[in-house]
Amino acid sequence: YTTSQKEEGTHQENGRLMLADGLTEKGLKSLNSSSGQQVSNGTASGGLTGSSVPLGGLRTLVVQQTSLERPRETWSKKMDFLLSVIGYAVDLGNVWRFPYICYQNGGGAFLLPYLLMAVFGGVPLFYMELALGQFHRSGCISIWKHICPIFKGIGFAICIIALYIAFYYNTIMAWALYYLLSSFRPTLPWTTCTNSWNTANCNRYMSTDHNVSWSNSSTSPAEEFYTRQVLQVHLSPGLHQLGSVSWQLALCLLFIFTIVYFSIWKGVKTSGKVVWVTATFPYLVLLVLLIRGATLPGAWRGVVFYLKPDWEKLLSTTVWIDAAAQIFFSLGPGFGVLLAFASYNPFHNNCYKDALVTSSVNCLTSFLSGFVIFTVLGYMAEMRHQDVDAVAKDAGPSLLFIIYAEAIANMPAATFFSIIFFLMIIMLGLDSTFAGLEGVITAMLDEFPHVLVKRRELFVFGLVCVCYLGALSTLTYGGAFVVKLFEEYATGPAVITVVLLEVIAVSWFYGTNRFCNDIQVMLGFSPGFFWRVCWVAICPCFLLFIIISFLAFPPEVRLFHYHYPPWTTVLGYCIGVSSFICVPAYMVYHLLNAKGTFKQVQ
Repeated sequence: YTTSQKEEGTHQENGRLMLADGLTEKGLKSLNSSSGQQVSNGTASGGLTGSSVPLGGLRTLVVQQTSLERPRETWSKKMDFLLSVIGYAVDLGNVWRFPYICYQNGGGAFLLPYLLMAVFGGVPLFYMELALGQFHRSGCISIWKHICPIFKGIGFAICIIALYIAFYYNTIMAWALYYLLSSFRPTLPWTTCTNSWNTANCNRYMSTDHNVSWSNSSTSPAEEFYTRQVLQVHLSPGLHQLGSVSWQLALCLLFIFTIVYFSIWKGVKTSGKVVWVTATFPYLVLLVLLIRGATLPGAWRGVVFYLKPDWEKLLSTTVWIDAAAQIFFSLGPGFGVLLAFASYNPFHNNCYKDALVTSSVNCLTSFLSGFVIFTVLGYMAEMRHQDVDAVAKDAGPSLLFIIYAEAIANMPAATFFSIIFFLMIIMLGLDSTFAGLEGVITAMLDEFPHVLVKRRELFVFGLVCVCYLGALSTLTYGGAFVVKLFEEYATGPAVITVVLLEVIAVSWFYGTNRFCNDIQVMLGFSPGFFWRVCWVAICPCFLLFIIISFLAFPPEVRLFHYHYPPWTTVLGYCIGVSSFICVPAYMVYHLLNAKGTFKQVQ
């Protein structure tokens, strides 16, 4: 057992020798030759000769076995991993969803349930996924053969959900790209009412116009540009008649997916470099916009409206539901991304500290985004002589593409601010798309290594093509209705259900003690009592609370002139169920397969 052998084994598997030692200390004293056992989490396997193997023999075995494996790709730098996780967690929802939900649910008072849900629900799930991925070094499908094989269907469900999200999420970036390209002109097109798409209700006003009368029937140039030129929703009566595909948006989306492909086709070595730009640039833009917004007249009105606490709202169940859902979707456990990213870490990387740092950065970014948005909403209210709540009635993408776009048009150097703002929106979305697709790619490559590993570029190309074709329905005149349907019904409830099954499988079937022992082998310390209680009891209750609340109080979905009829709700739920139907299906397959194997043995 030479020094060179030791160095080679240690370099290739990032400290799995220490893993073997830890497993030995936990009671692995001998291995029988007849069993051909697998060691704990599958890091070393194979038949052994002799009735027992001393510690030194086991160490030699691990080096010999792992040196035959294809070495797993790793991050070039620790910062590549951190920026990738932050870029994944900090997405478009941090910019538009958190500020809107915060003011709607009691302003500063909302921060209390939000932080409680983060501490007892979101962060423990975040930490659990990072630890699982780093220890087992597998994607969301193959990891279940180490944890509890009967739950392997969860991995396939995660991949299907990720595809559904890719079908609509990237379309929002295509809208932002359309805005970005439209910004390269001296006068922004959403500042005038003289365009071909404008109506008689269009009311043009700038900060220099003092004799503007704003009525309830008035529409701003920014609203008409968004609804009638970019989306063209006036040409679609609803989901039952979507209309034609917008060729401008189709080209924009094609460009977005081209960027995505060349960023992830080679793996984390390339995507880890791209996120140095896509994950940091949004923070620079947010800082610039915050400083600019704070200097606008009326900005203080928006900040007061954003943070003024309404403690009575805490007695409403809706506030706690919104807090739980917001922190869950913001941190993003259950999408297979954290498992995939962590699987490329060195084995002894401190994922505990990583979980705390990245989740804290995510929550602080949401809070900061509120100031960026509401300083501008206060300015808009001052300019229109309205209350802030009248200006802030728009939620979701409309908050960015109508209200904020309009405010930018009224600023000095409007073209510059428009370019950097929509570039920021695109980069916020790109990070999350890189991560979501990398979760699917890692899962499939780990599950079918002999077929796909050497053909990664072709597989990624095929995956991107599938995502583009799946997104075509969101590029139609009624595409915005499809995006809303996917977001509200098809993916949200499905991913929460999948994560509930995941945390039950890990905590109750694999066992919290066993999971904590894995973390101790990996990090050198065992999770405390707080984390154990969260994983066993609090997190399942947290997720169950969100699911029951969603079923008891389904969201009333409306977009522009269109009220979603009941059949669309059924359609949305059917799409959602189609993603995790493979969980019970694989359980049945596994049981039947196990039964057949048992009969053969008899």
